[in-house]
Amino acid sequence: MNNALRKRKKRAAVVFNPIKVDIRKLRASVDAAEEAHGWAKTAWFETSLQDAGQGATASAIRRGASVVLAAGGDGTVRAVAEGLRGSGIALALLPSGTGNLLARNLELPLSDLGASVATAFGGEDRVIDVGMARIVRDDGHSEEHAFMVMAGLGLDAKMIKNTSTALKKAVGWLAYVDGIARSLPELKPVKLTYRIDDDPEKSIKAHSIMIGNCGLLPGGLLLMPEAKPDDGILDVAALRPRGPFGWAMVWRKIAWENGVLRKSAIGRKIIDLSVDVRDVTYVTGKSLQMTVETPQEFQLDGDEFGEAKSVHAWVDHRALTVRVPAA
Repeated sequence: MNNALRKRKKRAAVVFNPIKVDIRKLRASVDAAEEAHGWAKTAWFETSLQDAGQGATASAIRRGASVVLAAGGDGTVRAVAEGLRGSGIALALLPSGTGNLLARNLELPLSDLGASVATAFGGEDRVIDVGMARIVRDDGHSEEHAFMVMAGLGLDAKMIKNTSTALKKAVGWLAYVDGIARSLPELKPVKLTYRIDDDPEKSIKAHSIMIGNCGLLPGGLLLMPEAKPDDGILDVAALRPRGPFGWAMVWRKIAWENGVLRKSAIGRKIIDLSVDVRDVTYVTGKSLQMTVETPQEFQLDGDEFGEAKSVHAWVDHRALTVRVPAA
């Protein structure tokens, strides 16, 4: 009888980045929650240079995990989410990185390990979308990856490539300011063609194309105010600064209109009465196909993914279960 009961116990798994987490503190917290909830012993899997988390997550699924805790930065979360996509097994977030993008967008605790672990074992489930991207290289080679928050081509991807890892550890998301400064010498618009869903193909010149499953960036920057992680829609923003004050207009749109005015009824009325900032263009759809004139840097959830000649992005609606605090 006792053996039968043990077999029916729920089991958690932890996929952790050893560089990002304090493993002793994490184990102590997980062990306490596991015992308090009467779960079986937790399975532990370490990420590596060869496996960002997809393989570890597959192992966790084979071990019968009811929930997989992702302990690391945005790259670890993205990899675990990719592994759990479509499985119905819940992802629990233990934020440990610089951006913590998905946790921010889902309004989860960012710096309370105990609360995050408690949510993993005693929270409730929320189903959200997964963004998918098929990246085609200049030589025709292609690869497919998930993203949970945002993908980007152009300036934002260059910024991520040029951001110092050591500086990120020292000052957090502010290191991206240095990354932007390092990217400015390479700054020039990208020529590309794109198609939203089944619409006719169009041409555009932009410094950056960003594809969002969610809309909030580090530092509270609300790039895509209408983006929701479970609406079955991708939000696409093209940054197209025009003239000597173009970047100032981009900043006004993102930081002032989206970040400040939209938070109040009066602010939204001001936006409605103002001339729209054409330096930032928004479109929405379930899929986006784009091809650039020359290969450009591409990023997924803050990780660089090399140069892309073309990208097909689409939304996998309600493909991921995430553990959130109980109501």
